Amino acid sequence: METGEIFRKDFMKIKEGLSNIVFPPRCPVCDEVIYVGKDTCEDCRKKVICIGEPSCKKCGKPLEDQRREYCTDCMRKKHYFSQGKAVFVYQGEIRQSMYRFKYSNKREYADFYAKEAVRIYGDWIRRKQIEAIVPVPMYRWKEKGRGYNQAAVFAQTLGEKMNLPVEKRMVKRIRNTTPQKELNDVERKINLKKAFQLVPNIVKYRKILIVDDIYTTGSTIDAVAEVLLQAGVDEIYFLCISIGEGF
Repeated sequence: METGEIFRKDFMKIKEGLSNIVFPPRCPVCDEVIYVGKDTCEDCRKKVICIGEPSCKKCGKPLEDQRREYCTDCMRKKHYFSQGKAVFVYQGEIRQSMYRFKYSNKREYADFYAKEAVRIYGDWIRRKQIEAIVPVPMYRWKEKGRGYNQAAVFAQTLGEKMNLPVEKRMVKRIRNTTPQKELNDVERKINLKKAFQLVPNIVKYRKILIVDDIYTTGSTIDAVAEVLLQAGVDEIYFLCISIGEGF
């Protein structure tokens, strides 16, 4: 190894060490300072609930009844996606974590979310032969005001870990819609009608993974999936950081 390369590596180690002193790593769940090399603090690791079985075979929501295959939402409505998964149940500590990730510029949390996503669903993504990741886009002025799109930040980190291309410009949000959490089921569908537009005229992928932060009823994922299917994509899957419980 050349002297210059050794010096560069030593310099980077010193720089990283100083950075950890000035800006110590924080737990992505509770935001308290943690030891270098740890993903979360011990208490939060025990509190965080990852999605297990039984879960809806369509959207991945956790179910209480082991005899059921689908949640109520998926039994009564048609989805444009083939199947979806989520990493965490949207409650308690994860709910607070995601609020900071979304509104307090805690973009570094994406690394923890993506690590857990790959640990739980890496094989599933490979089995589905996903060719590209598409994050749910934000309306341009809303993204400009916030400074980033949290779905795109998560998608980029996930793409790097899975060695998959991330197409952040493939789908554009052309309408500034009302926040979905403020609407009922029918209003959500109407709210997202013609909200998304494909940027290129031809999509070169057959199987795409849509990525978002939170899945509620699937209206947003469906709206993006519909646009991609109309463009010639064969199969659409999704992966969200968190999801509500199914009934």
